[in-house]
Amino acid sequence: MIQATQLKRGMCIKHDNDLYRVVEAQHKTPGNLRGLVQAKIKSLKTGAISDHRFRSVDMVERAILDETEMEFLYQDGNMYHFMNNESFEQIGLSDEILGDAVPYLIPNIKLKIEMYEDRPVGIELPQTVDMTVMETEPSIKGGSVSNVGKPAKMETGLIVQVPAFISEGERIKIDTSTGSYVERVR
Repeated sequence: MIQATQLKRGMCIKHDNDLYRVVEAQHKTPGNLRGLVQAKIKSLKTGAISDHRFRSVDMVERAILDETEMEFLYQDGNMYHFMNNESFEQIGLSDEILGDAVPYLIPNIKLKIEMYEDRPVGIELPQTVDMTVMETEPSIKGGSVSNVGKPAKMETGLIVQVPAFISEGERIKIDTSTGSYVERVR
């Protein structure tokens, strides 16, 4: 059990006998009233997002998830297939379970699949991924002087703002938590 003020984005909690993932949590102290935590939580069973207000003294049960390292193999429609590198067991996850992680899935990426009672409920991406720029405006000579960005389309269809000196075919590192450019990969 954790205090409601310790809720963070991405945590899995048990609430009303169901599993939820915290999408957003804000600790508020309005004027001279008691503190509260305004949270957006997503049901892992239905996918529905709801707002819930916890008192700052409320205790919330954190769901204990098992993590298994797996490798992304391929996409088939809206199913994404992963393989356990130790047992070679394969599982398929729908894009509903994967959510915002879909644009970061490139073949052979290793990540952690979160399981609850032997049922996959989500994935944990690495902090950064390396992707190839497929489409962008031509690079500008001397573009590293200014911090003006331009949109670039990655190999998965993800659109990222990149510096003006980046050109098509280059590999860049992208932060998976913010979806932003980190650096050029050499």
